[in-house]
Order: sequence, then C-alpha cells, then structure tokens
Amino acid sequence: MLFRKEALEQRQTLWTGRVLLQKGWPVWITVLSTFGFITALLFFLLSASYTRRITVSGEIITQPHTINLFSPEQGVISSLLVKVGQTVAPGTPLYQIDVSRVSRSGNVSVSTLSALKKQQQQIASIIEQLQSNKQQTLENLQQQLSQYLSTHETSKSMASSALEGLSAMHRSMEAYDNYRRKGLINTDQQNNQRYLFYQQQSVYQSLNSQNIQESLQITSLRSELVTKALEFDTQIAQYRYQEGELERQLAEAQAHGMFLITAPSAGRISSLSVTTGQMVNAGESLAQLIPLERTSFYLIAWLPNDSVPFVSPGKTINIRYAAFPFEKYGQFPGEIISISSAPVTAQELAGYASAPRTTNGVVAGAWYKATIALNENTLTWQGRPLRLASGMQAQSTVFLEKRPLYQWILLPYYNMKRSITGPINE
Repeated sequence: MLFRKEALEQRQTLWTGRVLLQKGWPVWITVLSTFGFITALLFFLLSASYTRRITVSGEIITQPHTINLFSPEQGVISSLLVKVGQTVAPGTPLYQIDVSRVSRSGNVSVSTLSALKKQQQQIASIIEQLQSNKQQTLENLQQQLSQYLSTHETSKSMASSALEGLSAMHRSMEAYDNYRRKGLINTDQQNNQRYLFYQQQSVYQSLNSQNIQESLQITSLRSELVTKALEFDTQIAQYRYQEGELERQLAEAQAHGMFLITAPSAGRISSLSVTTGQMVNAGESLAQLIPLERTSFYLIAWLPNDSVPFVSPGKTINIRYAAFPFEKYGQFPGEIISISSAPVTAQELAGYASAPRTTNGVVAGAWYKATIALNENTLTWQGRPLRLASGMQAQSTVFLEKRPLYQWILLPYYNMKRSITGPINE
C-alpha cells in the first residue's frame, strides 16, 4: 500500500540527485598551515612590542606667569577704573573697594578720617609756630651775640691801650725814682707820679675785668644759641613723630574705609571678574594681568606615582587641548623639560584648576608636576594659527615603558610570581 509507514519514510529519504563525495585537504597541507600560523604568531609575539601609556590632565601657563589679583577684604566694588585689554603701568589703580562701616552716628570711617585730619592740621600749625619761634629766638640771640662781640672788640682795644699806658707810667715812675735819688725832684713829685701809676693800673684792671666778663657772656650766648636750637628741634621732632603716627593712623583709617587695588607690574588686563556695585569676599579673584614681557607658553601636567620611573626630561608626549577638540584639530606634540623631585603639596595643587580631584572636589593623593614645552610652530590648523591662553585645559598622552608583547601577555604570571616570592636576602 502506498501509505504505509515504510513507504513514506523511504520517499522522504530518497535523494533527488546524484551524490558526489569530495575529498578533504591533504593532511600535510593542514599540518604545514598550522605550523606556519603558530610560527608567525610566535614571531609576532617575540618581535613586536607595545608602549604602555596613560592620559593625564594639565593646563596652560605662561612664563612670566599670569598675575592673579584677589580681594584682601570683604567689601563692595565702588569703582572700576580699567577695562579688559587695557595696558597698565605699575601702580595703576584697577578697582576701588568700599569696606567702610556705618553706625547710628554715621559712617565710622568718615568720622575717624575727619578727626584725624583735624589733629593733623593742629599739629602742623604747632610745628609751624615752633619753627617761627625758633627762628625769632635764634635771631635775637644772634643779635645780642653780635653786639657783645662788637663791644668786646672795643673793650679789648681799650684794655690794650690802657696796658700800653700802664707800661709807660711804670717806666716814668722808675725814672722819677732815679730822679729822686739824684735829688732832681722832691718826694711829693715822686709820690704824685706813683699815684698816677696806681690810678692807671686800676683803670687797666677795670677794663680787663670788663673784657673777661664780656668773653664769658659771649661764651654763654653761644652756648644758649646751641641749647635753644636743640630745645626747639627736640619739640619739633616730638610733634613730627606725632604727625607721623597720625599719618599712619590716617592711612589705616583710609584702608578700613576705602582702598585701591593696583597693578603690581606693567601688563595687559586679561580679564575682570567683578563689576561696579558687586559684593566681593576676602580672597575672591578680581582680575588677571598678563605681563608685557614676551611670554612663553608651557603645559603643567600631573603625573601619578607609578609613572615617574618611566618619564624623564626630553620625552615627547601628545597633547589634546579642550578648546581644540582632537577629533577635528588632532593632537599636538610637547616635550617634557622638568619633573618635580617630590610630590606637589596640596596647597599648590589647589591653585590649579586642572589638579586631579575626587568626586567630592577634594585634591588628594601624591602627584608630581611636569613642565612641558610646547612647539608653537605646530599649533596651526588649515594654515591658521591656534591661539593659546593661560589656564586653557588639556589632556596629554604620556608614554611609559616599552615591552615585547609576550611580556604583556605574561604580566599576570609575573604579578603572581612576585606575590608568592619569599623574603629577599641582601
């Protein structure tokens, strides 16, 4: 019967065409191909090598470094005195900040300044009066000294004449003594001559005493001139000291009321962070100043501990700037010129925006600072130069140790071997 089970199975298994059985590859070809593949693989693993690389963050700086100006105190920007792009000289005012306090009686700083200025005017008036009194006193004493000197010269001349007359009278008296012994004159004439001599002697002594008194008075006047000048100078110096103290207090009062933020050196204003009327806190950034000297751009990158043994000055790295996406602009070369010999402190890391931070924004871990020189001639795209700026963020590919491929494949084995190694004997 046609529908028997056996008949149906036979029709299902019946081949509709002619069966052709193909022979497989010869065994020697399979063995040779396998051997060739294994040989090529071993040659590739032994001869080829791979350089391990890491990606580190960094940012552009300039030398000389861009100057960042911060607010020393909390206050309100009362006046903006410059604008972006302006070139300033050292000491040029940039901002005026009002930090004054107001009480029920008014502005404390204004009241303090008014009182200090009034005291300053009073002291200046006293100093001026003392200088005037000094000049008048010294002039009067000088006039007295001149008069005494003139009188003293006259007295000296008179005393000298009296001395000459006394000498003449003495010779005349001796002559009268000889005349008396010879009997040429009587005793009354001799005594009269003696009387004239003693009278002349008294006149000379009086003139000489007057001369001595005048000399003492002149010495006293000269001493008084020096003493008075010293007394006035001492008083003036004391008031000058008080005036200096008032100037210091006035400067402090002005600083506690309103002060200026000035440019520490010549440069060009790169950016202004705040505007007029804005409240600023102590330590808040106000402006950036680019020095006028020819600036060179460098990249500061942060290297982890495990990369330092494989990095040295002179090595070339690849740089990708955040402002110039590498998908469009590509990568740029850089050369490491220095690496810090010790990890950078947390305080220094905190001053860089590119410093590695945790998810909480905290700078942690040990990082080494690498300074990288940039080849500015390569910073072009389609013939146009690419302009760098201080603070620009970048990422760098740093190339570390180079090993054959088989060593990288066997790296787990090396790690396991080191983990089970016992104590090392020196």
